[in-house]
Amino acid sequence: MKKKYILSMDGGGVRTLASITFLKLLEKEMGKRVSEQFDFFVGTSAGAISCLALSAKNFSAVELESMWSHENLTKTMRASSWETKLGLLQANPKYTSEGKREVLQEYFGDTKISEANKPVAILSYDIETRSPVLLTSYSEIDKDITLVDAGDATSAAPIYYPTAKVGDRYLIDGAIVANHPVLHGYVEAKKIFPNCELKVLSLGTGLSKRPLKGEASKKWGIVGWMMHDLFGLMVESSLDHELAGDLIGENYIRVNSALDGVNRRLDDKSEPNLKKIIKMGEKWWDNFGLETLNLLSDEN
Repeated sequence: MKKKYILSMDGGGVRTLASITFLKLLEKEMGKRVSEQFDFFVGTSAGAISCLALSAKNFSAVELESMWSHENLTKTMRASSWETKLGLLQANPKYTSEGKREVLQEYFGDTKISEANKPVAILSYDIETRSPVLLTSYSEIDKDITLVDAGDATSAAPIYYPTAKVGDRYLIDGAIVANHPVLHGYVEAKKIFPNCELKVLSLGTGLSKRPLKGEASKKWGIVGWMMHDLFGLMVESSLDHELAGDLIGENYIRVNSALDGVNRRLDDKSEPNLKKIIKMGEKWWDNFGLETLNLLSDEN
């Protein structure tokens, strides 16, 4: 049976650099680009933007790293009129979308999602219909959507960025649906490659394992929950991983770990934190590299 390889990439803001670090080391060991190795790409938020670059622009992992440079991260986090008078409450999204779109435009130009060289699917959420949206390169409905609009929509994280308007739809970050999009990708790939054996590499962005105070949480309102990373709690469920393991079995590898010193905040672009994120990706290679190479080997 012919084999097809799926790459799934989580959202996670700046922590996506850990995934990219792992891919750099994978490329170095394989001697070829990730965009050549994999046949189908699925991602959420920051992971989705990387998947668009891999599938539509044939980026190498080194080029991905350049796209997520400190300079570009600074551009994408251009502050809006963040409300300070109300303390932790804010009246507007923390960042504008202009800087993010400028960076996406620089790397993607006017390329449409339908121009991708390999099938790609990215997750978003329609707030008017209250339904998940899978933007794909192979859908007639999505064919005129640009990579810039798609990348803006999938990463429009509530609180951080404004809702993105794509055509007549108002879309937000796909993490609302599934920050770990492996099951969506697997189902889609089964449709495209019905008679093939599917092998899946899923890359996370670290898990916050900091315990919360159960008794104190009984008194938390919106401010209390926001102080304790409500959005992080929503996107870090392990359920999709457990289901994928049961469904796909030995043809599935999940690369992830506890944050281990990395800031849980998705937008900490400080140099010390970025170094810790990269170090986390290097540790992932030490722990999962050989297993990943075996998964991708044509002999298996």
